[in-house]
Amino acid sequence: MDTNSLRLFVLAADKLNISAAGRQLGMAPAVASARLAKLEHTLGADLLHRSTRKVSLSQEGAEFLPFAREILAQEDAGRAALGLGQPQATGTLRFTAPSTFAQLYIAPILHEFLQAHPNVTLDLRLSDTAYDLIEGSFDLALRNMPLEDTSLKGRKLADDERILCASPDYLHRHGTPSTPDDLADHTLIAFKSLTRSPLFGKDGRTGTFEPRTASCNLVFDDGLSQKIATVAGAGISVNSRWSVHQDLIEGRLVHVLPDYHASQDTALWLVYPKANVLSAKVRVFMDFLLERIGKSPIWTTQ
Repeated sequence: MDTNSLRLFVLAADKLNISAAGRQLGMAPAVASARLAKLEHTLGADLLHRSTRKVSLSQEGAEFLPFAREILAQEDAGRAALGLGQPQATGTLRFTAPSTFAQLYIAPILHEFLQAHPNVTLDLRLSDTAYDLIEGSFDLALRNMPLEDTSLKGRKLADDERILCASPDYLHRHGTPSTPDDLADHTLIAFKSLTRSPLFGKDGRTGTFEPRTASCNLVFDDGLSQKIATVAGAGISVNSRWSVHQDLIEGRLVHVLPDYHASQDTALWLVYPKANVLSAKVRVFMDFLLERIGKSPIWTTQ
C-alpha cells in the first residue's frame, strides 16, 4: 500500500480539505484527488464524502483512519531504526487532558511548542471526562488517576496530591474541622459522585471524606467549577494541589486537615495506546511537557 497516499488521506481527514492536504505534500489538487481515488479503489471503500461545498469523513474512513495513522508511525519508526535520521515532527496530534489542568498549565505554553514545531497541528479535547484513546483516535492523553489500563503505556508527568480545601469565609462561619470525624458536621462538595474518599494521615491514621453522611447538595463533574464554588464559600471539597496552588498562596482557600491527604499513589500520566509506535510528533510533545511542567512542578513549592 502506498504510504504517500495514506499520508495524503490522513492530512485530508484532518483538514477536511483535499486540495490543502495535497498542497502540503507538494501535489496539485487534481493529482491529490486522483491519488485518493486510487487509494479508495484499492481498499474498496469510499473514505471521504465529497461535494461541491465540503469534504467529510465517511464511516469507513473514520474506522480506517487510526490504522492509517499507525502505518505511517510504523514507517517513521522503521526509517529511524535504519539510521535514516530522526523523522520530523509533522501532522495533527490529537491530545486530551482534564480541562482545569490544561487551562492552568498547558494552554499558556502551547505557543512555545508550536514555535519550535510549526509543522505540528494540535487537536485538543479538554474535559474532565476521560475519553477512550483508541475509539477517539487519540495520540496522547493526560490522565490524573492510577495507570491501571493494560492497553496503555505512559510516562509520569508529576505527583497528584489531593487535599481538602475551604474558603476562609466558610471556616469563619462553620468552624475548622480538626479530625476527619468532624467532617460529618460540615457541608461537603462532591466531585462526580457521592462516593466516599479515603483520607490518609501522615502518621498512618486514616479517615474518610463521606458526602453521603454529611450535608452535601452540590456534585460537580468539572474541577474548575468545583473550585470556584469552594472559593465562594459553598463548603469543603477535595482538590488536586496543582488546581488550588495559587488560591492557597493568595488566601482564597485554606488547606483543611493538613495532616491528611485524599490520594495514594496517584499521579499525572502522559499515556498513549500500547499498540502505537511513539511517533515523532508524540515524542516531542511529551518531552516538551515533561521539561516545561514535570521537571519542577510549580505547585510543589509554596
